[in-house]
Amino acid sequence: MKSMTAYGYSSYSSDEFFLEVEIKSYNNRYLDIYHNINSNLASFEEEIDQRIKEVAERGKVEISVKLKTLKNDGQLVVDKDLLQKYEDAFSSISNISGKSVSLSASDYLSIEGLMTYVQEKNPEIYREALFTTLDKALEQFNSAKLREGEATKADLYKLGKQIEDSNDKIKELFDGYEDYYAKLLLSKYEELKISEKLDENQFRQEVGSILVKYSINEEQIRLKTHLKEYFRLLDCNESVGKRLDFLMQEMNRETNTTASKSQIAQINIEAVKMKDAIENIREQIRNVE
Repeated sequence: MKSMTAYGYSSYSSDEFFLEVEIKSYNNRYLDIYHNINSNLASFEEEIDQRIKEVAERGKVEISVKLKTLKNDGQLVVDKDLLQKYEDAFSSISNISGKSVSLSASDYLSIEGLMTYVQEKNPEIYREALFTTLDKALEQFNSAKLREGEATKADLYKLGKQIEDSNDKIKELFDGYEDYYAKLLLSKYEELKISEKLDENQFRQEVGSILVKYSINEEQIRLKTHLKEYFRLLDCNESVGKRLDFLMQEMNRETNTTASKSQIAQINIEAVKMKDAIENIREQIRNVE
């Protein structure tokens, strides 16, 4: 089991450049990757995403890749066409005004887009350092997901046992009361039979209707089945968050039905305990991948 909340970091430095990778993730229904990658490394974005998908199936993942060059091996490139347009414009101003107008050094520097710094290095020179650093950050990131996931799993197991214990108590309570009601109905049957006021078929129908109305055997059986699947999913080495969420909806439905059918206070108390545990589980699995 993995958590959707995790963090990973790694860095690399050489005489030529410094590189750092930072990965954060938060809970999210699907896998969404948000990038903050240095423009010199933009061509590696798809490969970076593939590596992330190997360790994350769900969650909002933010990855930051920063690159700082320590040697200036690029060059300034002047946009000659743009420069010519500015000089032509100032020449026209001089002719129209009759005054000599010229561009100063500060004027040239303030012209947006006139000079651009071009990095001449091929991005491939960063490949080995980038992916070595990324893999280290992802290893830390994945370890955090597993560590948090194991802690969540322990809590989910305890909550599941609470539901199981309450369901077992409900069965025990209901079995006892079922015997009690059966004896009571049988006694009533004999009493009515003696008084010769009994329509036997009608009585049997009424008894059957009562037993169907108040019986919670089916709900208990389904809950046991859901619990068995619940504990199986907790031990899976797969993404189980969505399946657990669906399972909680089903368990909540069976618990509500149990509470609505029962006329026994002790059973209703146990049903409330189960509902509370289910709500706690639903809160926890929002962060399960």
